[in-house]
Amino acid sequence: MLVSLLKRFGLKFSLNDPGWGRGSQDNNNRNQDGRKPPSNDGPPDLDQLWRDFNQRLGGLFGNRKGRNGNNGGGNNNNDGGGGGGTGFKPDMRGAGIGAAVIAGIVAFLWLVSGFFIVQEGQTGVVMTFGKYSHMTPSGFNWRWPTPIQSHEIVNVSQVRTVEIGYRGNVRNKQQQESLMLTEDENIIDIQFAVQYTLKNASDWVFNNREQDEMVKQVAETAIREVVGRSKMDFVLYEGREKVAFDTSQLMQQIVDRYRSGVQITNVTMQAVQPPEQVQASFDDAVKAGQDRERQKNEGQAYANDVIPRARGTASRLLQESEAYRESVIANAEGEAARFKQVYTEYAKAPAVTRDRMYLETMQNIFASTTKVMVDTKSGNNLIYLPLDKLITQSGQQPVGAPGTTGASATQQPGAASSAVRNSGTSSLESQLQQESRVRDERSARDREVR
Repeated sequence: MLVSLLKRFGLKFSLNDPGWGRGSQDNNNRNQDGRKPPSNDGPPDLDQLWRDFNQRLGGLFGNRKGRNGNNGGGNNNNDGGGGGGTGFKPDMRGAGIGAAVIAGIVAFLWLVSGFFIVQEGQTGVVMTFGKYSHMTPSGFNWRWPTPIQSHEIVNVSQVRTVEIGYRGNVRNKQQQESLMLTEDENIIDIQFAVQYTLKNASDWVFNNREQDEMVKQVAETAIREVVGRSKMDFVLYEGREKVAFDTSQLMQQIVDRYRSGVQITNVTMQAVQPPEQVQASFDDAVKAGQDRERQKNEGQAYANDVIPRARGTASRLLQESEAYRESVIANAEGEAARFKQVYTEYAKAPAVTRDRMYLETMQNIFASTTKVMVDTKSGNNLIYLPLDKLITQSGQQPVGAPGTTGASATQQPGAASSAVRNSGTSSLESQLQQESRVRDERSARDREVR
């Protein structure tokens, strides 16, 4: 089609043209119709080619003009004769063909303008008269050209970032965004960043205006709600990750209700601190809290040292008291058993048992005393046995005294004291036995009288 069109215009660009590459004649050497005669000296004249093109184009639109510039069959004179004239005589057939060719070229270019390329990781959103029509995948795509359809390419794989409380650097603070109130009515300064991607390109394009600003406002709303439900110390120290996680979850719920086509991927806390105006006071309060914790830890350490020892002592005393109780109970049970046995023997021989108990009691008493006084019923004499004096005198007896031998002279004081004690004890026992016989005789007489 293009070749035939060029032939109709009379353009020849063939390298086999005998006039191509040859020299030209003088410009004054022309034919009667104004053309240069063919020459073998050089390429064809460009001016001549342009004139030929104009003539062919005029003929295409119906201008039947001769080669000499006159109307067909007429002379070029200015008189009013009817032999020749320069009037325009259109050719309707040629004009229709030319208009069709131009319309075809324009239609072809218009249809070609509907092709577009979508890169990998992007999605094309096609709109028909401004209304959403469909989405196209990555690659070479076509739509109806403007004004029927249009398209917008959206990058769905890009990780977008919104900064809250700062711009570019945490030192470049935006206090109207970063200052917020906690549950315990304290003001806290928070800077954080939100990273998100797109999960639906059509929702991102059509459902919201100023999408980045929308995500920023959603992030600020979510963080203020989460911080408003938390204590200041929780947000500053152990709860930073929890606050970031809760903020991400709340943001996702809000953007899903907005049908914004946004997928929240990460919320990163950049800086969490008190306001600069009270930073010094807050540091003092933190130091005081640390001192309090240190003293509590020291007190706890002291308690951990004292309480186990006190518990050990209490346990030992409890065990000792338990042992004492068991010992007392055992002794009491033993005494009770012995008393029962003595009572049995007493029932069999009361006098003998009574004398034996009396002697055992007196023996226990005299074993720990140094002075003995004995009152006899037969007379008013009071027997006094100074056992301590006797022991002292026996210990101070000189060596070789009359009535002693060498062996007795070297006798130890302890042996002398034991001898004196034994002699006094034997005399006392004989006297007690005599009194016991007297009492037995008296009790026997009393029984006979009864």
